[in-house]
Amino acid sequence: MAGAVATKTAWKLQEITAHSSNVSSLVLGKSSGRLLATGGDDCRVNIWSVNKPNCIMSLTGHTTPIESLQINTNEELIVAGSQSGSIRVWDLEAAKILRTLLGHKANICSLDFHPFGSFVASGSLDTNIKLWDVRRKGCVFRYKGHTEAVRCLRFSPDGKWLASAADDHTVKLWDLAAGKIMFEFTGHTGPVNIVEFHPNEYLLASGSSDRTVRFWDLEKFQVVSCIEEEATPVRCVLFNPDGCCLYSGFQDALRVYGWEPERCFDVVLVNWGKVADLSICNNQLIGVSFVQSTVSSFVVDLSRVTKSGSIPHGLLRDNEPLVPPTPTGSSLRRIYDRPSTSCSKPQRVKHNSESERRSPSSEDDRDEKESKAEIQNAEDYKEIFQPKNAICRTPPRNEPFPAPPEDEPVTAKEAVKSNPAADVQTPLPKQELPDPVQRPPIASSTPLTRTEPSVIPAARNEPIGLKASDFLPAVKNQSQTELVDEEAMSQIRKGHETMCVVLTSRHKNLDTVRAVWSTGDIKNSVDSAVAINDLSVVVDLLNIVNQKASLWKLDLCTIVLPQIEKLLQSKYESYVQTGCTSLKLILQRFLPLITDILAAPPSVGVDITREERLHKCKLCYKQLKNISNIVKNKSGLSGRHGSAFRELHLLMAVLE
Repeated sequence: MAGAVATKTAWKLQEITAHSSNVSSLVLGKSSGRLLATGGDDCRVNIWSVNKPNCIMSLTGHTTPIESLQINTNEELIVAGSQSGSIRVWDLEAAKILRTLLGHKANICSLDFHPFGSFVASGSLDTNIKLWDVRRKGCVFRYKGHTEAVRCLRFSPDGKWLASAADDHTVKLWDLAAGKIMFEFTGHTGPVNIVEFHPNEYLLASGSSDRTVRFWDLEKFQVVSCIEEEATPVRCVLFNPDGCCLYSGFQDALRVYGWEPERCFDVVLVNWGKVADLSICNNQLIGVSFVQSTVSSFVVDLSRVTKSGSIPHGLLRDNEPLVPPTPTGSSLRRIYDRPSTSCSKPQRVKHNSESERRSPSSEDDRDEKESKAEIQNAEDYKEIFQPKNAICRTPPRNEPFPAPPEDEPVTAKEAVKSNPAADVQTPLPKQELPDPVQRPPIASSTPLTRTEPSVIPAARNEPIGLKASDFLPAVKNQSQTELVDEEAMSQIRKGHETMCVVLTSRHKNLDTVRAVWSTGDIKNSVDSAVAINDLSVVVDLLNIVNQKASLWKLDLCTIVLPQIEKLLQSKYESYVQTGCTSLKLILQRFLPLITDILAAPPSVGVDITREERLHKCKLCYKQLKNISNIVKNKSGLSGRHGSAFRELHLLMAVLE
């Protein structure tokens, strides 16, 4: 391939301000790779066209932040689940609410549309999976088996199975027709974040916080291979459309995997942070991520990515067409049997009559009034969602995104600046204009005026209370970028000695704790950390202890619980996260034991060991009761914070 200018393999496409408050979830349309939906703490779902600066449509009706989103295969319907457990389905073409589904008792963590047929699956923090019939507005079936939050749901390509991934470290496969579990895949040692079916073969991939990707054979129900080389949790995975490889999204990287044998074909560095979703279109991979209210989209040119090794390795060849191929090489698994005619019937039900679009109940009539689809950009809406004819609904999106030239020195920012739309402050939907009077009273949003955050976020671009500009001399002329070395150094040295004193003190304290830790006495090392009276040292130690549940004993709980009470009320998000993790561990491992011992009848005679254990249990119970009030008060918070506290509140229900 001869080209005048070398282009980049990966680049930043756009950055938009998607909501007036924090973004809590997002999803890409998988058919076109051009439709993006974002959910926010402002209780809205906003619809965007990738690489266009304006919001197309804003969907309202939820009264709590949006936790999960999914777009159906033909990109006509969108489903959104909220923190309260309610689910709403909107018809994007008709720009109206289709159904409200109620039944879950806690956050909706995962959603998926059946590949054909008007069915939606939902997974919740309440550990239940429900299958809903959108046409009849009812729960068809409930699948019970997981013991913690269900983080991901995927229907198989033939629509016969449902795979679920959960925080309990398991992946379960459910038979939809029989309404029961087919198999439970165990092997992950951390919460499983994502599952994905191979597009053609009986193969399932799962990615976990234990930093592994596992491949499961769905005929033999056994692990095919496991890739364990990663340094960060697996956030999202996506098979190539022809099934030749698996793309896996990590912190600031895309990795390309094969599974027989397990190997990494390629690694592409992409500055996308914690990538949230992936989609493929025009031989380009689109990745999206979010930080607070900002959503960024990135592109990877798949023609520049190695998708397979040499032919003897037995993977499908790259030059095969993007239609279900016949298996080659060592790929001898069964292929999904997709229905040829029945699949279109359920999809057409919603088009039959207007009466079937709306529920006859008065509750739904009320929902229709409260839930709105506000079209913010009529031109884009008509282009994308108004069908021009019955056969080809999708707008002309065949052109791939142009790749910027390779010789640009800065990848992220200059790639944005090369796109005029991306550098402009994105207009928000009407509800999010600065003038608060113009906002309809549908969803209460945080004002756009910047205030000091009550909780200091763990992920931030600069230290709290420090500005990079303070360390640099004022530039009189904008074009003047050259700085004298001495001048810059003198600015950087300001406050350096104070910082060194703080860090030296911290280092000394940690050395003291480490000396006790090296003796093998965990309780005394935690005691010494608490005695130092520096929460940062306690947090550092707990982050280590939290990684190995076997280190926890009842003695340790009595020391740590008062510290957890302080951490949960800290203004630092990282402290709160550590406190939540430690409390969850204690509740899962020790709360049943504590309640059993306290409920047991008094022993006959003198049993010193039992008396000591009873005393510790009483102490822990009292501390947990104090903490439960804090957890209850904070369970109403929005975002990841609120989600963690709601989960703890469920675990502590036995104390009430």
